[in-house]
Amino acid sequence: MEKISENKSKILVIGATGMIGRFLVSASIKAGHPTFMLVRTNTVATDHDKAKLVEDFKSRGVVVVTGDVHDHGSLVGAFKQVDVVISAVGHKFREQLADQIKIIRAIKEAGNVKRFLPSEFGSDVEHVELVEPAASVLHTKTELRQVIREEGIPHTFVCSNCFQGFFLPRFGQPEAEHPPTDKVIILGDGNPQAIFVNENDMGAYTIKAVDDPRTLNKTLFISPPANFYSLNQLVSLWEKKIGRTLEKIHVSEEDVLKKIQESSYPLSFQFAIAYSVFVKGELTNRAIDPSIAVEATELYPEIKYVKVEDYLDCIM
Repeated sequence: MEKISENKSKILVIGATGMIGRFLVSASIKAGHPTFMLVRTNTVATDHDKAKLVEDFKSRGVVVVTGDVHDHGSLVGAFKQVDVVISAVGHKFREQLADQIKIIRAIKEAGNVKRFLPSEFGSDVEHVELVEPAASVLHTKTELRQVIREEGIPHTFVCSNCFQGFFLPRFGQPEAEHPPTDKVIILGDGNPQAIFVNENDMGAYTIKAVDDPRTLNKTLFISPPANFYSLNQLVSLWEKKIGRTLEKIHVSEEDVLKKIQESSYPLSFQFAIAYSVFVKGELTNRAIDPSIAVEATELYPEIKYVKVEDYLDCIM
Protein backbone atom coordinates (compact mmCIF):
# COMPACT_ATOMS: atom_id res chain seq x y z
CA MET A 1 0.00 0.00 0.00
CA GLU A 2 1.43 3.39 -1.01
CA LYS A 3 1.97 6.10 1.58
CA ILE A 4 -0.95 8.55 1.83
CA SER A 5 -0.55 12.18 2.87
CA GLU A 6 -3.33 13.59 5.05
CA ASN A 7 -2.46 17.11 3.91
CA LYS A 8 -3.33 16.52 0.28
CA SER A 9 -6.77 16.78 -1.26
CA LYS A 10 -8.99 13.73 -1.31
CA ILE A 11 -9.56 12.84 -4.96
CA LEU A 12 -12.47 10.89 -6.42
CA VAL A 13 -12.21 9.53 -9.97
CA ILE A 14 -15.36 8.66 -11.93
CA GLY A 15 -14.69 6.20 -14.75
CA ALA A 16 -11.65 4.91 -12.90
CA THR A 17 -11.49 1.58 -14.74
CA GLY A 18 -11.56 3.16 -18.20
CA MET A 19 -8.78 3.99 -20.64
CA ILE A 20 -8.12 7.40 -19.03
CA GLY A 21 -9.38 6.91 -15.50
CA ARG A 22 -6.95 4.15 -14.55
CA PHE A 23 -3.98 6.45 -15.20
CA LEU A 24 -5.55 9.19 -13.09
CA VAL A 25 -6.07 6.81 -10.18
CA SER A 26 -2.51 5.51 -10.41
CA ALA A 27 -1.11 9.05 -10.52
CA SER A 28 -3.20 10.10 -7.54
CA ILE A 29 -1.97 7.13 -5.51
CA LYS A 30 1.65 7.79 -6.50
CA ALA A 31 1.35 11.46 -5.48
CA GLY A 32 0.11 10.47 -2.03
CA HIS A 33 -3.46 11.72 -2.31
CA PRO A 34 -6.23 9.91 -0.43
CA THR A 35 -7.83 8.37 -3.51
CA PHE A 36 -11.41 7.28 -4.10
CA MET A 37 -13.06 5.65 -7.11
CA LEU A 38 -16.74 5.49 -7.98
CA VAL A 39 -17.65 1.99 -9.15
CA ARG A 40 -20.97 0.61 -10.34
CA THR A 41 -22.01 -2.69 -8.79
CA ASN A 42 -22.46 -4.40 -12.16
CA THR A 43 -18.96 -3.35 -13.27
CA VAL A 44 -17.37 -5.64 -10.71
CA ALA A 45 -19.96 -8.36 -11.21
CA THR A 46 -19.85 -8.60 -15.00
CA ASP A 47 -16.38 -7.49 -16.14
CA HIS A 48 -13.54 -9.70 -14.92
CA ASP A 49 -10.75 -7.41 -16.10
CA LYS A 50 -12.24 -4.33 -14.47
CA ALA A 51 -13.00 -6.27 -11.29
CA LYS A 52 -9.33 -7.29 -11.15
CA LEU A 53 -8.27 -3.68 -11.64
CA VAL A 54 -10.58 -2.56 -8.82
CA GLU A 55 -9.05 -5.14 -6.49
CA ASP A 56 -5.55 -3.99 -7.45
CA PHE A 57 -6.44 -0.38 -6.65
CA LYS A 58 -8.00 -1.44 -3.34
CA SER A 59 -4.78 -3.23 -2.40
CA ARG A 60 -2.96 0.06 -3.00
CA GLY A 61 -5.20 1.93 -0.59
CA VAL A 62 -7.92 3.26 -2.88
CA VAL A 63 -11.35 3.64 -1.30
CA VAL A 64 -14.02 2.10 -3.52
CA VAL A 65 -17.36 3.89 -3.37
CA THR A 66 -20.34 2.15 -4.93
CA GLY A 67 -22.44 4.50 -7.01
CA ASP A 68 -23.66 5.53 -10.43
CA VAL A 69 -23.88 8.75 -12.42
CA HIS A 70 -27.61 8.05 -12.77
CA ASP A 71 -28.07 7.71 -8.97
CA HIS A 72 -28.12 11.26 -7.60
CA GLY A 73 -28.02 10.18 -3.97
CA SER A 74 -24.97 7.98 -4.46
CA LEU A 75 -23.13 10.84 -6.19
CA VAL A 76 -23.88 13.34 -3.44
CA GLY A 77 -22.81 10.83 -0.80
CA ALA A 78 -19.57 10.12 -2.63
CA PHE A 79 -18.76 13.78 -3.21
CA LYS A 80 -19.22 14.68 0.46
CA GLN A 81 -16.28 12.41 1.26
CA VAL A 82 -13.77 14.18 -1.01
CA ASP A 83 -12.29 17.52 -2.06
CA VAL A 84 -11.72 17.00 -5.78
CA VAL A 85 -13.85 15.21 -8.39
CA ILE A 86 -12.31 14.07 -11.68
CA SER A 87 -14.57 12.70 -14.39
CA ALA A 88 -13.13 10.27 -16.93
CA VAL A 89 -16.39 9.07 -18.43
CA GLY A 90 -16.39 7.84 -22.03
CA HIS A 91 -15.64 10.22 -24.91
CA LYS A 92 -17.10 8.44 -27.89
CA PHE A 93 -20.79 9.00 -27.26
CA ARG A 94 -22.61 12.26 -26.73
CA GLU A 95 -24.91 10.69 -24.12
CA GLN A 96 -22.00 9.71 -21.87
CA LEU A 97 -20.56 13.21 -21.93
CA ALA A 98 -23.97 14.81 -21.44
CA ASP A 99 -24.57 12.68 -18.35
CA GLN A 100 -21.97 14.82 -16.61
CA ILE A 101 -24.68 17.40 -16.00
CA LYS A 102 -25.78 15.01 -13.25
CA ILE A 103 -22.32 15.21 -11.74
CA ILE A 104 -22.56 19.01 -11.75
CA ARG A 105 -25.92 18.91 -9.96
CA ALA A 106 -24.55 16.57 -7.31
CA ILE A 107 -21.49 18.77 -6.79
CA LYS A 108 -23.77 21.75 -6.23
CA GLU A 109 -25.82 19.86 -3.67
CA ALA A 110 -22.81 18.39 -1.85
CA GLY A 111 -21.41 21.90 -1.48
CA ASN A 112 -17.89 20.92 -0.45
CA VAL A 113 -16.05 20.09 -3.68
CA LYS A 114 -13.24 22.58 -4.21
CA ARG A 115 -12.28 21.50 -7.74
CA PHE A 116 -14.02 19.66 -10.59
CA LEU A 117 -12.19 18.32 -13.63
CA PRO A 118 -14.74 17.22 -16.24
CA SER A 119 -14.05 14.60 -18.89
CA GLU A 120 -11.84 16.47 -21.37
CA PHE A 121 -8.34 15.04 -22.01
CA GLY A 122 -8.24 15.81 -25.73
CA SER A 123 -8.21 18.96 -27.85
CA ASP A 124 -9.45 22.36 -26.72
CA VAL A 125 -13.05 21.95 -27.83
CA GLU A 126 -13.76 25.69 -27.73
CA HIS A 127 -11.04 26.47 -30.26
CA VAL A 128 -10.98 23.67 -32.82
CA GLU A 129 -12.84 23.07 -36.05
CA LEU A 130 -14.45 19.64 -36.20
CA VAL A 131 -16.49 17.71 -38.75
CA GLU A 132 -19.32 15.31 -37.99
CA PRO A 133 -19.75 13.08 -36.12
CA ALA A 134 -17.02 14.45 -33.84
CA ALA A 135 -18.46 17.97 -33.98
CA SER A 136 -21.78 17.17 -32.31
CA VAL A 137 -20.29 14.68 -29.85
CA LEU A 138 -17.54 16.97 -28.59
CA HIS A 139 -19.76 20.06 -28.67
CA THR A 140 -21.25 18.55 -25.53
CA LYS A 141 -17.96 19.35 -23.79
CA THR A 142 -18.34 22.99 -24.79
CA GLU A 143 -21.87 23.07 -23.39
CA LEU A 144 -20.71 21.52 -20.13
CA ARG A 145 -17.90 24.04 -19.80
CA GLN A 146 -20.47 26.81 -20.03
CA VAL A 147 -22.70 25.24 -17.37
CA ILE A 148 -19.72 24.78 -15.04
CA ARG A 149 -18.81 28.45 -15.40
CA GLU A 150 -22.39 29.64 -15.00
CA GLU A 151 -22.84 27.55 -11.85
CA GLY A 152 -19.61 28.93 -10.39
CA ILE A 153 -18.04 25.52 -9.87
CA PRO A 154 -14.26 25.69 -9.30
CA HIS A 155 -12.72 23.79 -12.17
CA THR A 156 -9.79 22.90 -14.39
CA PHE A 157 -10.18 21.76 -18.01
CA VAL A 158 -7.35 19.42 -19.05
CA CYS A 159 -6.37 19.27 -22.73
CA SER A 160 -3.86 16.46 -23.15
CA ASN A 161 -3.89 16.25 -26.95
CA CYS A 162 -3.01 12.85 -28.53
CA PHE A 163 -2.33 9.89 -26.28
CA GLN A 164 0.86 8.08 -27.24
CA GLY A 165 -0.56 4.64 -26.49
CA PHE A 166 -3.48 5.13 -28.85
CA PHE A 167 -2.05 7.20 -31.70
CA LEU A 168 1.61 6.26 -32.05
CA PRO A 169 1.30 2.50 -32.72
CA ARG A 170 -1.24 3.35 -35.44
CA PHE A 171 0.72 6.32 -36.81
CA GLY A 172 -2.51 8.33 -36.89
CA GLN A 173 -4.37 5.73 -38.96
CA PRO A 174 -7.60 4.62 -37.17
CA GLU A 175 -7.78 1.32 -39.04
CA ALA A 176 -4.19 0.25 -38.34
CA GLU A 177 -3.63 -2.50 -35.78
CA HIS A 178 0.15 -2.33 -35.37
CA PRO A 179 3.14 -0.16 -36.31
CA PRO A 180 4.02 -0.19 -40.04
CA THR A 181 6.71 -2.57 -41.27
CA ASP A 182 6.57 -2.23 -45.07
CA LYS A 183 4.09 0.51 -45.98
CA VAL A 184 2.35 3.32 -44.15
CA ILE A 185 -0.82 5.29 -44.84
CA ILE A 186 -0.47 9.06 -44.40
CA LEU A 187 -3.60 11.18 -44.08
CA GLY A 188 -3.36 14.39 -46.11
CA ASP A 189 0.09 15.69 -47.01
CA GLY A 190 1.50 14.60 -43.65
CA ASN A 191 2.86 18.05 -42.74
CA PRO A 192 0.60 19.40 -39.91
CA GLN A 193 2.04 18.73 -36.49
CA ALA A 194 0.24 16.98 -33.64
CA ILE A 195 1.17 16.78 -29.94
CA PHE A 196 1.70 13.38 -28.34
CA VAL A 197 1.38 12.85 -24.58
CA ASN A 198 2.07 9.68 -22.64
CA GLU A 199 -0.91 8.48 -20.60
CA ASN A 200 1.12 8.24 -17.40
CA ASP A 201 2.35 11.80 -17.90
CA MET A 202 -1.24 12.97 -18.44
CA GLY A 203 -2.12 11.47 -15.06
CA ALA A 204 0.87 13.05 -13.33
CA TYR A 205 0.26 16.54 -14.72
CA THR A 206 -3.47 16.36 -13.98
CA ILE A 207 -2.96 15.35 -10.36
CA LYS A 208 -0.34 18.07 -9.92
CA ALA A 209 -2.93 20.61 -11.03
CA VAL A 210 -5.73 19.74 -8.60
CA ASP A 211 -4.26 21.70 -5.67
CA ASP A 212 -2.50 24.38 -7.71
CA PRO A 213 -4.10 27.85 -7.54
CA ARG A 214 -2.48 28.69 -10.88
CA THR A 215 -4.76 26.19 -12.63
CA LEU A 216 -7.98 27.20 -10.87
CA ASN A 217 -10.75 28.04 -13.37
CA LYS A 218 -8.32 27.69 -16.26
CA THR A 219 -7.52 25.28 -19.07
CA LEU A 220 -4.41 23.17 -18.53
CA PHE A 221 -2.66 22.32 -21.78
CA ILE A 222 -0.23 19.39 -21.80
CA SER A 223 2.07 20.11 -24.73
CA PRO A 224 5.56 18.63 -24.23
CA PRO A 225 7.83 20.63 -26.54
CA ALA A 226 9.80 17.55 -27.65
CA ASN A 227 6.60 15.78 -28.70
CA PHE A 228 5.42 17.96 -31.60
CA TYR A 229 5.52 15.73 -34.68
CA SER A 230 3.92 15.62 -38.09
CA LEU A 231 3.09 12.25 -39.65
CA ASN A 232 5.96 12.74 -42.08
CA GLN A 233 8.36 13.37 -39.20
CA LEU A 234 7.05 10.33 -37.32
CA VAL A 235 7.51 8.09 -40.34
CA SER A 236 11.03 9.39 -40.92
CA LEU A 237 11.93 8.74 -37.27
CA TRP A 238 10.39 5.25 -37.43
CA GLU A 239 12.29 4.41 -40.61
CA LYS A 240 15.57 5.26 -38.90
CA LYS A 241 14.69 3.07 -35.95
CA ILE A 242 13.68 0.00 -37.98
CA GLY A 243 16.39 0.48 -40.60
CA ARG A 244 14.19 0.40 -43.69
CA THR A 245 12.29 2.74 -46.00
CA LEU A 246 8.50 2.40 -45.99
CA GLU A 247 6.17 2.79 -48.95
CA LYS A 248 4.12 5.93 -48.34
CA ILE A 249 0.46 5.89 -49.35
CA HIS A 250 -1.05 9.36 -49.12
CA VAL A 251 -4.80 9.75 -48.69
CA SER A 252 -6.06 13.10 -49.93
CA GLU A 253 -8.13 15.41 -47.73
CA GLU A 254 -11.11 14.77 -49.98
CA ASP A 255 -10.73 11.01 -49.57
CA VAL A 256 -10.39 11.32 -45.78
CA LEU A 257 -13.68 13.23 -45.69
CA LYS A 258 -15.24 10.56 -47.87
CA LYS A 259 -13.93 7.87 -45.52
CA ILE A 260 -15.61 9.62 -42.59
CA GLN A 261 -18.94 9.68 -44.42
CA GLU A 262 -18.73 6.04 -45.49
CA SER A 263 -17.56 4.58 -42.16
CA SER A 264 -19.89 3.38 -39.44
CA TYR A 265 -19.70 4.72 -35.91
CA PRO A 266 -17.38 4.76 -33.94
CA LEU A 267 -14.82 4.43 -36.77
CA SER A 268 -16.30 7.55 -38.39
CA PHE A 269 -15.69 9.42 -35.12
CA GLN A 270 -12.05 8.29 -35.02
CA PHE A 271 -11.50 9.36 -38.62
CA ALA A 272 -13.09 12.75 -37.87
CA ILE A 273 -10.64 13.25 -35.02
CA ALA A 274 -7.73 12.12 -37.19
CA TYR A 275 -8.86 14.56 -39.89
CA SER A 276 -8.87 17.45 -37.40
CA VAL A 277 -5.47 16.54 -35.95
CA PHE A 278 -3.41 15.24 -38.86
CA VAL A 279 -4.97 16.89 -41.91
CA LYS A 280 -6.05 20.28 -40.55
CA GLY A 281 -3.44 20.61 -37.80
CA GLU A 282 -5.97 21.86 -35.26
CA LEU A 283 -3.84 21.05 -32.20
CA THR A 284 -1.03 23.43 -33.09
CA ASN A 285 -2.79 26.30 -34.83
CA ARG A 286 -3.20 28.63 -31.85
CA ALA A 287 -1.22 30.20 -29.03
CA ILE A 288 -2.13 29.79 -25.37
CA ASP A 289 -3.84 32.82 -23.81
CA PRO A 290 -2.28 33.10 -20.31
CA SER A 291 -5.37 34.82 -18.95
CA ILE A 292 -7.44 31.66 -19.41
CA ALA A 293 -4.91 28.86 -19.89
CA VAL A 294 -1.59 27.50 -18.65
CA GLU A 295 0.96 25.02 -19.96
CA ALA A 296 1.66 21.96 -17.79
CA THR A 297 5.28 21.39 -18.81
CA GLU A 298 6.09 24.97 -17.81
CA LEU A 299 4.29 24.75 -14.48
CA TYR A 300 5.80 21.38 -13.56
CA PRO A 301 9.27 21.08 -15.13
CA GLU A 302 10.17 18.46 -12.52
CA ILE A 303 8.05 15.91 -14.38
CA LYS A 304 10.28 14.12 -16.89
CA TYR A 305 7.81 13.31 -19.62
CA VAL A 306 8.09 10.41 -22.06
CA LYS A 307 9.41 11.58 -25.41
CA VAL A 308 7.97 10.26 -28.67
CA GLU A 309 11.39 8.94 -29.69
CA ASP A 310 11.67 6.89 -26.50
CA TYR A 311 8.09 5.61 -26.77
CA LEU A 312 8.72 4.33 -30.29
CA ASP A 313 11.65 2.31 -28.93
CA CYS A 314 9.17 0.47 -26.70
CA ILE A 315 6.91 -0.62 -29.59
CA MET A 316 9.57 -1.82 -31.99
